[in-house]
Amino acid sequence: MTSNKHGNWKKAIWIALVPLLLLAFAVLVVRLLPSEKPPGSIPETLSTYMTYEVINVYPHDPNAFTQGLIFHEGFLFESTGLYGESSLRKVVLETGEILQQINLSPDFFGEGLTLWDETLVQLTWQEGTGFVYALNDFTLLGQFTYPTEGWGLTHNGESLIMSDGSSRLHFLEPSTFQILGGVDVMYQDAPIKHLNELEFIHGEVYANIWLTDDVVRIDPVTGEVVGWIDLRGILPDALRTPSTDVLNGIAFDPDGNRLFVTGKKWPQLYEIRLVDAVPGD
Repeated sequence: MTSNKHGNWKKAIWIALVPLLLLAFAVLVVRLLPSEKPPGSIPETLSTYMTYEVINVYPHDPNAFTQGLIFHEGFLFESTGLYGESSLRKVVLETGEILQQINLSPDFFGEGLTLWDETLVQLTWQEGTGFVYALNDFTLLGQFTYPTEGWGLTHNGESLIMSDGSSRLHFLEPSTFQILGGVDVMYQDAPIKHLNELEFIHGEVYANIWLTDDVVRIDPVTGEVVGWIDLRGILPDALRTPSTDVLNGIAFDPDGNRLFVTGKKWPQLYEIRLVDAVPGD
């Protein structure tokens, strides 16, 4: 009888442990599986020609001449242009409220913006001067010079990437800001000029083309344009005024897979989903 009791006791323990072991195994398998990008703005596969669906609409300061735009930890950081109106701002995405702002000297025309190592790096247009600020309080930490015009700015984790309004992207060393090299941006052997605001997304450079409603996707190694995004009609005609300017401003939230776009002196900012363009449109 004693032997049977011991056997039954051991059997009961194993019966109780099996579900726990299976649960532990399932958790381990899930952790080991490759993570997928969360659903949202940018699908796993992109076609050469894409367009958009609007997911969300947020308010945007219609007096902001948007030149640079980034998303970081729930907030937008924005560089605005025009002489006498240029600024650096921290903005609440959902409300458009400006939490923090510093204004540039009237002699500077603000341009592209990127985040690098807890600092914000801002370009200016024709002044050949860039500024470096502390992310937390916008304290000016330093400035640097470059020999071209300054338009858009982003980075690939190793180098800063700058546009100057031409068809060339320049790569800058992030600590010295010296130009290391660059690539000429081409599509079907033709240069793509007027590259403006930039954002580095999933290994590609997204770039506004000035005076158009197009965003191009660029292979940063070869300079080849691998895709086009048609954003025509995203700002309704009813919201356009004499001061409304062109599409400019791309920001990406990698954690939420969210893509945001706006324009110079636009009253709204859009979270969009990329979808295949219909042939012939």
